[in-house]
Amino acid sequence: MKSAPGKRVAFYTLGCKTNQYDTEAMKELFVNSGYQVVNFQDESDIYIINTCTVTNLGDRKSRQMIRKAHRANPNAIIAVVGCYAQQAADEVLSIPGVKVAVGTKNRSRIVEYVEMAEATESSINAVEDIMKVREFEDTPIETFHGKTRAVLKIQEGCNQFCSYCIIPYARGPIRSRQPQSVLAEVQRLADAGFKEVVLTGIHIASYGKDLKTTDLLNLLQDIHKVEGIQRIRLGSLEPTLLTDSFVRTASQLPKVCRHYHISLQSGCDATLKRMNRRYTTQEFSEIVDRLRREMPDTAVTTDIMVGFPGETEEEFEETCAFVEKIGFSKIHVFQYSPRTGTPAASFENQVPPECKEKRSRRLIELGRRLERDFMKKFEGKRVMVLFEEEHPDLEGYYEGYTDQYLRVTVQGDSSLEGRLLPVMVESIGEDSLTGHII
Repeated sequence: MKSAPGKRVAFYTLGCKTNQYDTEAMKELFVNSGYQVVNFQDESDIYIINTCTVTNLGDRKSRQMIRKAHRANPNAIIAVVGCYAQQAADEVLSIPGVKVAVGTKNRSRIVEYVEMAEATESSINAVEDIMKVREFEDTPIETFHGKTRAVLKIQEGCNQFCSYCIIPYARGPIRSRQPQSVLAEVQRLADAGFKEVVLTGIHIASYGKDLKTTDLLNLLQDIHKVEGIQRIRLGSLEPTLLTDSFVRTASQLPKVCRHYHISLQSGCDATLKRMNRRYTTQEFSEIVDRLRREMPDTAVTTDIMVGFPGETEEEFEETCAFVEKIGFSKIHVFQYSPRTGTPAASFENQVPPECKEKRSRRLIELGRRLERDFMKKFEGKRVMVLFEEEHPDLEGYYEGYTDQYLRVTVQGDSSLEGRLLPVMVESIGEDSLTGHII
């Protein structure tokens, strides 16, 4: 059975921004081969499901979407891509309808694999040993959708091996995208009218360590020179990246957003040690002080895990006190989930689910209060807002984001889209600011 132009292909993406980028790159490969992209809810000839395996829930959701695609069209070719496929290729291929498994390498050959499965009417297992991979798989995007903010993948893999995390095994060792490839795509984004670029990867703090000739700071300085790009936003960072030199230099690059998502995971040193995190709470606190000293009004957001094996009530209280002390502007709270193949899965003193739920609720509530405290700082102040879209619930209103990633709503129409404008903040709502254009 041979593919023909106009054949329909649908995509579903789970997980991180890096997966979102990979999906867009695969979409372009199919479009360039004559396929028509349709919504995942529609009947399609081919379904591409880009999976996540960071938690058990990610695996389960991946399986649910595979089965949903098979119900929609039992004759469709289903290709499962990404971390879940990398970790469990045989399991994936045993699910009815799945004909192709591609892990976290060879996504650039997805069209070839799908067409091979169609032609031979047999299953294709294209998953390789990711731990042996040393080169970044460059799948640049040539055509962009939208006008305002674009995700740009600069790095792949992780060498950290935190005791709870499966990702180094699913994504392999660090691989950095060549700087000239990154800059070429930034230029295409600028030419397409994008104002903001979000740098993403699995562990972007390690960018350039394998190349030896550059690093993340050098890359930021080069992107900063590209005309048309007005904002550079960094994805999640390891605290240890933010040295005096990095912060001082970044503070002198006005296009770099004053928004640093620094992964904390726990505010207790004993828990951090069991997690194999490579910093202490004292070091983390000094890093945040450094940021706020050099860049006042910087938003510091974070991830925190509750219920890690062995986390006592006293350790959890330490985390709450530390979170309060730092005053994060936003917290992503998640409950520890054992992952087979990681050291923490076999640790003693696993925390009961009801305890994890209780701690999660408390930390979420603390996070909401701190988020509101941070927003209050901007009441009555002038902020710069990059407008993105019409407000989903308020007719005649448009919304966008400050460089601290605070959502701002003003009266306006589609003429605001893609424009960076000054706004006077009048009031704060539940999760956004309201104001008027100056």
